[in-house]
Formats: sequence, structure tokens, C-alpha cells
Amino acid sequence: MYFDSREDQVEARLIQLRQQRQRKQSQAEQRGSRNKLASTTGYASDAVKPPSVPIPGMSFMTDAVKTPIVPMPGMSLMTPPSGGNVYAPTHMSRGPAGKPVKEATSCSSLRQTFVQRMLNEIRLTQLMLAMTLIASILFLKWEVPLGLGAFSTGKYWLALEDGVFVGIVGFLIYGNLIYQLTRIGYLKRIATHTPANPQELEDFLYKQGAPPLAILVPSYKEDVQVITQTLLSAALQEYPHRRVVLLIDDPPSPGNWEESMKLIAARNAPSQIHLLLSEQDNRLRSAWQSFATRLSQGCLDRATEMARLAALYQEVAQWFKRQAETYPIRNHTDEFFVQRILLPPFDEFWLKAQELQNPQVMLSPQEVEQAYRRLASLFHVELSSFERKNYRNLSHEPNKAMNLNSYMGLLGKSWQEVQKETGRFLEEVSPSPNALQIPDATYLITLDADSLLLPKYAQRLVYLLEQPGNEKIAVAQTPYSAIPKASRLIERIAGATTDMQYLIHQGFTYYRATFWVGANAVLRKAALEDIRQTTREGDVEITRYIQDRTVIEDTESTIDLREKGWHLYNYPERLAYSATPPDFGALLIQRRRWANGGLLLLPKLLRFLLRRPYRFPTLVEGMIRLHYLVAIGAASLATLLLLVWPFDKSLDTIWLPLTAVPYYVLYGRDLVKIGYRKSDLLAVYALNIMLIPIHLGGAFMSLYQAVAGKKIPFGRTPKVKERTGAPKRYILLEFLLLPFCLLTCLIDLQAGSFVRALYSAGNALVLLAIFTWFIGWKESTEDVFGPRVASHRGAARAMSARPNRMLDAKAIILHVAGLLFLLITLVSSIHAIAK
Repeated sequence: MYFDSREDQVEARLIQLRQQRQRKQSQAEQRGSRNKLASTTGYASDAVKPPSVPIPGMSFMTDAVKTPIVPMPGMSLMTPPSGGNVYAPTHMSRGPAGKPVKEATSCSSLRQTFVQRMLNEIRLTQLMLAMTLIASILFLKWEVPLGLGAFSTGKYWLALEDGVFVGIVGFLIYGNLIYQLTRIGYLKRIATHTPANPQELEDFLYKQGAPPLAILVPSYKEDVQVITQTLLSAALQEYPHRRVVLLIDDPPSPGNWEESMKLIAARNAPSQIHLLLSEQDNRLRSAWQSFATRLSQGCLDRATEMARLAALYQEVAQWFKRQAETYPIRNHTDEFFVQRILLPPFDEFWLKAQELQNPQVMLSPQEVEQAYRRLASLFHVELSSFERKNYRNLSHEPNKAMNLNSYMGLLGKSWQEVQKETGRFLEEVSPSPNALQIPDATYLITLDADSLLLPKYAQRLVYLLEQPGNEKIAVAQTPYSAIPKASRLIERIAGATTDMQYLIHQGFTYYRATFWVGANAVLRKAALEDIRQTTREGDVEITRYIQDRTVIEDTESTIDLREKGWHLYNYPERLAYSATPPDFGALLIQRRRWANGGLLLLPKLLRFLLRRPYRFPTLVEGMIRLHYLVAIGAASLATLLLLVWPFDKSLDTIWLPLTAVPYYVLYGRDLVKIGYRKSDLLAVYALNIMLIPIHLGGAFMSLYQAVAGKKIPFGRTPKVKERTGAPKRYILLEFLLLPFCLLTCLIDLQAGSFVRALYSAGNALVLLAIFTWFIGWKESTEDVFGPRVASHRGAARAMSARPNRMLDAKAIILHVAGLLFLLITLVSSIHAIAK
């Protein structure tokens, strides 16, 4: 359907939401009274009771949360913004005592259908797992005797080739099995997930008193539109006692005009959002104070109060509607912001207003007071900014971890600026009106500046952490999903891999192998205090809650927390979304950073695992955590060797591709379930081939840091309107893979290995598609030769005028790695031609 204006589109969406909610209300009225279920949801910190649902293989323990014993807690298949079906929970109605209640026949049938679908998916995964194991055993049965026979007859080169080949394929099968196990864990978790109903959440927030919360948004040279969206999504969290702090990490004295404007805009962003919310906040808080006065005087008229509440709810709904209608739509992120952050509150408050206008609805004085409290806290949020680089005694390390650490060390204390000869200092003082008071917080939310939180994020995760038995959960998070409907292919396919990682991380929690994913998380301040370290750097005392030894600070902090007995938990709903790099250059920076650091943390993880008791769940947790740290670099190296090394024809066996078939069947199935096309499976494969040099570059950076002892700078993912250029060496490495695949194809054809020749030829076509789909021929030419072709005299003079730079240790390692890569290919080619 075509709409003439933005307002028409919003109005149509609002009408659609109203009609959907009215249908649900009508169905609920027809169902009549509801019966209570036999059990409620409980939580436990370590030991977990398996659910009594007849789901096969439910013997593993989830991470720090007890699973419900009800057969189905109200699940349905929902449609994500990108289309398709996604496994997701719906909220189950509960009775006055907070216990779950049964829906009528239609809802019960829906639950049974969902359970059956999950059972079918689990059985399918178990079948694929068995097929993988059988094919792997037959593969080893073929390869191992071949290698042993070659060694016994003096064919040492063939024996070495066979050993390398088995090791490569074995590691890839290892990753295949991890994926299938985590898929089973994810399916079992969502099948038994019971989200708290809205009434429970409201009682927790406005009756019991929610603990104070600080939302920290680290930012470095971000575009003001990106910052504003993130801050507004944080400010609109429906949670009382919240503060939002923008941690600006830009240089205090910018080097050019553009950076100065960005810094000024970032400093003004909190005040602009405060101005947007303040008028509505003042009106609602004034209404709450008036109600409190009437309540204290004992002159409440319930009918009048209901009318006043309905008017206030309708006023709030209209505010969200105005924001949605007037919000400028420049890209898919803006559209997502309107659809998922501004319109759902409108729908909720508008329907609440309609409910309160019903003469048959009459709230008690306590319920009326709770409703006023909710409205009064809706827009009441403290917004501020902080710049650590203004102070000489705070760390200036260029990474996100130290930006967060610097502010965390100030919480709950009073400070005063002191100007000294060496610069400005921030010194702790006794509380006074003139001091800088930084309130403490029980929980902290760390949120990347390009991430968005849905309005219920904070209340759901903090409610989980506050449940009895969950005191040892240090981190609760929902691994971020990609913002849907990206226009560029590389952004959409990279987002698909991110969305698949969401499913895998949810499976991690089932085996108590959760890793902190740094884009968003709720952190328990007491847990951070438990892993705090204080060191002196010169004359400055530096406090670290989050270690910054590597650029994957969240991963190292996960190990630190586990060593102290803390747990981590992935909440099984999509409540946070992040932007995906829109071009090859930006994606290169992000994925290279992800690949850097895992090898450095490997000894620390091994020490932690070896100190734990030897039990089967511990073994599974260890296998998952080890794979998480080494998979990016090791899998990339293994795939590269399969691409460019012409292995002996005698090593070919039909069991090798059969080990991979179950993985791709399930991966493609999950892609479709979360809203992508079947054909995107090929694009994901191409993206992974493209990332091989990038992942290996990140792994070499880890080796460089281990050898040289020099910390690798934190590579921030650019969020700019223009295209991010890629380093020349990576473009050349991507291009060199193409002739290597063609050469391997020719060698395989000459050796009579037609299956491997077909594999090499197919990968050569994939590499051509990579430059066409993802990198771009024009863009890669610009990155290698400059904006103008190098043969142009002006460009040639500009390139020749660049200063010569001495090669440092990092450059030497990269050049040596490239030479080794060429040497391996050359030796393998000569060996194959000689045979």
C-alpha cells in the first residue's frame, strides 16, 4: 500500500497496532476466566533443576538460572522487522499472586504447537549431529591408516600431508559440533523461557523500589546523530532512578574544525535530550505531586482520578506519536528507531488510556498511586557527559575499557577540580554543595554509542538480577542483533552473521559458557569491585575494573569474573540492536579487532579450567570457551590451507564433504528462521572467505603483542557518512587469493583430483563475487592506487611525495607472514607439478 507522507505511514502503523491489540483484548474477553498453572518460575545461582518437559537430552545445566517446570510458558513464533520467523517468547498472563495462569484452548494449542516445533528442531539437530559424528569417524577411518601406511613405507611427505589434512579438517569439525550443540541449547532455553509479566515488572519498579542504575555510553569522535539516537534510547528506558552519562573520549583540543564541531555537538547532546524530555517530565511530576497532596488530605474521588490518569496516559501516547511523526528518516536505522522505540510506547500508553476510560475499570488507591509513580518517572532522567582526558590523574589510554574504568572509579564519591602546574586534577573531597557529586549505582549498563536499547531492556534484566538465587550473576545481557533492512549487501550479510552469533551465544548460556559481549550489558557493581585492580603509573593511581590488556576487554573480564565465582547470563530475547559496518573498510577494522587478543587470553583460560573439578559439564564448558578464543584465527588458517594447498589426491574421500553438509543445512535453516533468504547462505560463505586475511591479520597482531610486549591500540569501528578506506595490503591479499585458487585448480586437474579442482574453481568464482558484491572494483582500485589512478602525473607526484617510513616490528611480522604464505604456495605448487 502506498502512503503519500511520513505522517500517513506512521498513522497507518498506529492503526495496525491498535487493531492487533483490540483483537487480542476481544479474544481474551471471550476466553473468560483462567485457571492457575501448577508451578511458578524459580531461579538458582548454580545448581539447576531440569524441566520436566519431555525434551530429549535436557540433562545439561543452564548458567545460573533455574528453568521452569511448566510444559510451555507462552511461546509463539514472531515476525522480526526483517521478515521471516524467529523463535521468541510472548508474555504469559499471571494471576493476582504473580503465578502463571493457563490460557484458554486456543492459547494452549499455540503453546503445544510451539513445543512440538522446538522438539522437531531439537530432533533434527540431534540427527544432524549423529550424521556429523558418523561421517567424521568414517573420515578418520580412511585417513589415519593412509597416513600410518605412508609413514611405514617411507613416504614421509605424504604422511606429513595426511597429518596436516586431518588436523585441519578435525578443527573445522570441532567448530561444526560446537555450533550444533549450542543450537540444541538455544532451542531448549527458549522453549522453557518464562518472561516476567508486565504487572510483576511494575510492582518491582514502582512498589518495591528498583535499585539505582547508571547507563554509561562511551563515545569517540562519533557523529552527533548516532550519539543522540543511542542516548535517547537509553533515556527512554522505563526504569526509575536512572542516570545516563555520555563518556566523551575525544581529544579536548581537537586538531581541526570538523573535529571541533563534533566535540561541541557531543557535549551538547545530553542537554538537547534533556530539553526534549523536560516539559513532559515537569507536567507528569506536577500531576504526581498534586495526587500526593490529595491523597494526604483524604479527598480522593476514584472516578475523577481515573479520568485524570486516562488523560495523562493519552497525553504521553500523543507525545510518542508526535516524535514518531516528526522524526527524520534518513536510513534504515532511523526507521528502526521509530518502529521499535517510539511506536511501541505509544501503542501501550494509548491502550492503557482506553482501558482507564472504561467505567467498569476502577483501580484501588494503591494502584492509582503506582500508576502516577510510573508516569512521573517515565521522562525523569539525569543526563550528563564526562571527559576523562580533561584530568591529569585519570588514565588517557586510548581504549574503551579505560574510558569506562575512569568513570566507574568516581562513582559514589565527591570530587573537586584542582588546577596544578602539571595540569588539571580531579581530587576526592568531603561531600559539599560545591563538590562534584557522582551518585553510586547498584547496576551499570555499558552501551556502545552505535547501539540501541528497546524500552524494556533495563527493567527486564535488572528484575532478573534481583531475583532470589541470582545474587552471583555478574553480567546479564542480550547479545546484540543487527539493525534490520540494511540497504548495502555487505552490511546486510555481515548483519546476518551477527544475528547468527546471537543464537550461538544463547546456546553458550545453556552450557554455562557465557561470554560478555561488550556492545551492551547490565553489570553488577559488586562483581566489578570483586575483580578491581589498582596500579600506579608514574605519580597516578589507576583503577581497573575491566582489564585493557587486549582489545577484547569483555572477553578477558569474563574469565576474571568466572575465576571469582561469578556467572554470566544471556537473556533469551532480542532487546538490543547495533549498527553493522556499512563497507569493507569499516568491517575490516571491526573484525580484525575481534580476531585480536584471543590467543593472548588462552593461557589464562587454561589455568582457570585446569583448577576446576573434572566433570562432564565442565568439559563441555571448557571446549566451548576454548573454541571461542581460538576459532577465528585457527578456522581462517585452516580454510586458507584448504584453498591454496594442493593436497595429494589419495587424501580425497567422500566423507569429508559429508561432515560439512549438516552444518550448512542447519545454518541455512536458521538464516531463514531469523528473516534472511536461503540464497544468503552463499553470501555468508563468501563473506567468511573474504574475512580470512582480516582474521589472520588480527591473530598476527596478538602474536606481535605477545612477542614485543607492546599493547595493540584499540581499533574503533568508524561511523562516518563517507566510505572507510581499506589498507592496501588487505586489498592485495584478497586479490592474491584468486590466482592461488586458479593455480591450485590447475594442479588438481593435472593430478586427476577433479573434486578438489571443482572446489578450487568454485572458490575462485566466490572471490570474484567478493570483489563484485562486497569490496567493489572501483573502491579497491582507489584503496590501492589512491582516489586517482596512479598513472596520473598528479597522483604519481603525490604518492612519491609521501615520506619513507621505517619498518617497525609489526610491519616486519606482517611482511614475514606474507613471504611465508608465498613460500608455502610455491613449494606446494612445485611439489605437485614434480609429481
